[in-house]
Amino acid sequence: MAAQLDVQTDVLVVGAGPSGLTLGIDLARRGVDVLVVEQADALFPGSRGKGIQPRTLEVFDDLGVLDAIRAAGGPYPAGMIWQDGRRMGERRIFEPAGATEEAPYPDPWMLPQWRTQEILLARLEALGGRVAFRQKVIGLSQGDDGVTVRFAHGPDLRAGYVVAADGGRSTVRRALGIGMAGETVDPSPMLVADVRITGLDRDNWHIFPPNGEGDGFLTICPLAGTEDFQLVARFPEGTEVDLSLDGIRTAVAARSHLAPEDVTGARWASDFRPRAALADRFREGRVFLAGDAAHVHSPAGGQGLNTGVQDAYNLGWKLGAVLRDGAPASLLDTYEEERRPIAADMLGLSTRIHRGETRRGEATRQLRLGYRASSLTEETRAAPGPVRAGDRAPDATVAGVRLFDALRGAHWTLLTTGAAAPQGYGVGVFLIRPDGYVGWAGETADGVAEYAARTGAEAARRIPSSLICGP
Repeated sequence: MAAQLDVQTDVLVVGAGPSGLTLGIDLARRGVDVLVVEQADALFPGSRGKGIQPRTLEVFDDLGVLDAIRAAGGPYPAGMIWQDGRRMGERRIFEPAGATEEAPYPDPWMLPQWRTQEILLARLEALGGRVAFRQKVIGLSQGDDGVTVRFAHGPDLRAGYVVAADGGRSTVRRALGIGMAGETVDPSPMLVADVRITGLDRDNWHIFPPNGEGDGFLTICPLAGTEDFQLVARFPEGTEVDLSLDGIRTAVAARSHLAPEDVTGARWASDFRPRAALADRFREGRVFLAGDAAHVHSPAGGQGLNTGVQDAYNLGWKLGAVLRDGAPASLLDTYEEERRPIAADMLGLSTRIHRGETRRGEATRQLRLGYRASSLTEETRAAPGPVRAGDRAPDATVAGVRLFDALRGAHWTLLTTGAAAPQGYGVGVFLIRPDGYVGWAGETADGVAEYAARTGAEAARRIPSSLICGP
């Protein structure tokens, strides 16, 4: 409630979706005073973003929630094509990649968004953080030393920084006057709902193509870890989508062999028009945009939630470094520099998948995304190996230690490899950022101290995690 809010905090995060909760966790574990506020009465109740990509699984490993995420969800089932009540054969949504030492979580993991958010909230609370619900932001103003945030009810709040993670219709983004350019990916309205259904197995993602009578496709996917199915139906342009249980039953009966009464309940339902949009900028002074407030995706390909979580992961260590470790405030300039190009690329990928121009595959796993062009990146070797500065630091076994175990936490990590370099790295010296990307790479350690001073790594005094492999 408004009366319970503190009047001051280091960072105020607006929105308790996956991006906002991830940022709250990352800041809380760094000792930053953070408050997450949410306009709704409770966490989002639907399955919407149900796919967690491999790179996001690595992020969740670092944040201490991977075991809970894996226990609550499951792998994606193969698609089953139906026609006239008959099974026409399976079709894989994507080809499994297979785990390797470098990429231990190679394939997307299915978990309904509401359950992901419950796990993230529990982790945030375990770290001493909290979410204040029923807190509607109506405006803000900022100066050189902070931001004043106004709420519909209760006192104003003063924050050092504000992060807008309040969705595609972001109140904060609009208050800042930041535009969001985009396009309609598909003018046809879509129905998405979490339902209970009898008469379908839970071993397949059931796909009912258009029946030639004017109805669009219908898909019914079992939601791992629950008794629900996620239903998605496409309607002709101009249709008013009926979100009631009877409306859902009518759509199912018209497009499949199921009877209306086979839909026994609906947990949540929504309609939307797939679109792609990108904010003109991700920062205005002391206010940052993350997640859907910064970029809105078609759900095809499962990129939206994952890109938002990784926004938060990028911004979290930088805010922590400035607020707690004495890093220069200019470090925060690299958030937009690094994240906006990636968001633009992922928007294009989502749109191409939606339009059938490409399929899910290596690009959607997000393991090859990186920051080679960033001003934070320095590659000083004349002949870089397979892992370059700016790249994701792959997992490996170094001197008998799993690298992901050494990276886990809020610190920088110094890795030196020699003739016995782990597969995938090559020979060199690598300074790995707190978010698991190589910031600096060299043939020797000459120059790493200067880089650390420029980026705030030296001020953090968090490079005790040093691994040496080979001579």
